[in-house]
Amino acid sequence: MIKLELRRMMRNRRTVIFTLVMPAAFFLLFGTNSASKTEAAGGGNVTGYILVSMAVYGAMLATTSGGAMVSIERAAGWSRQLRLTPLKPVAYIAVKLVLAMIIGLVSVAVAFAVGSVSGAKLPAHAWIWCGLLAWVCALVFAAFGLFMGYLLPSENVMQILGPVLAVLSFAGGLFVPVDNLGHTFATIAKFTPVYGVGEIARYPLVQDGNLWLATLNVVVWTTLFALGAMWRFRRDTARV
Repeated sequence: MIKLELRRMMRNRRTVIFTLVMPAAFFLLFGTNSASKTEAAGGGNVTGYILVSMAVYGAMLATTSGGAMVSIERAAGWSRQLRLTPLKPVAYIAVKLVLAMIIGLVSVAVAFAVGSVSGAKLPAHAWIWCGLLAWVCALVFAAFGLFMGYLLPSENVMQILGPVLAVLSFAGGLFVPVDNLGHTFATIAKFTPVYGVGEIARYPLVQDGNLWLATLNVVVWTTLFALGAMWRFRRDTARV
């Protein structure tokens, strides 16, 4: 089922563009100027810092869109068809999460591949750990996508979530460092679901920030979104 779902998603051109092409394009647009390549950031350069942030953004888009696909299947009646099979509801949710994480991994890999040939400098260990953490922590947005997929109508779920993720990225310090947001906005940023993912993913590079607070942020938001998805799933399947 995972193989079939993955093939179906990759045939969606919009998914490919938004999750694989856009983050790499943003990195090339904003992170490859000469000033970014020469300015230091932690153990690497600013280009590397921006690369990690764009990889996180790509993983967010990918995992959210993967989870939100349930809205289309609900509208088409596919969830009702699956209830007639031996597939358990928990397995269905697990398939969606695994699918979202696979797409997220591909998105991070594409961004890092582009960055490696475009002037990004990171310590050897940071190439591995930043990419791995950007991918693993994006699980919070796989849960977010599932929750929104059960909550929003299918015809405009990604049209809503795309701008929402962009706003959260700005508010959470992904596009602009939290220190540059001012005290009030920096405080607000710490309560957004993007903050924890960005701080953890960039930590192997910059070795700075409150790692415990960022971890708590990711755990709390993942739990809330997962509970929300379970709640909506039970309400949805109760009518079947």
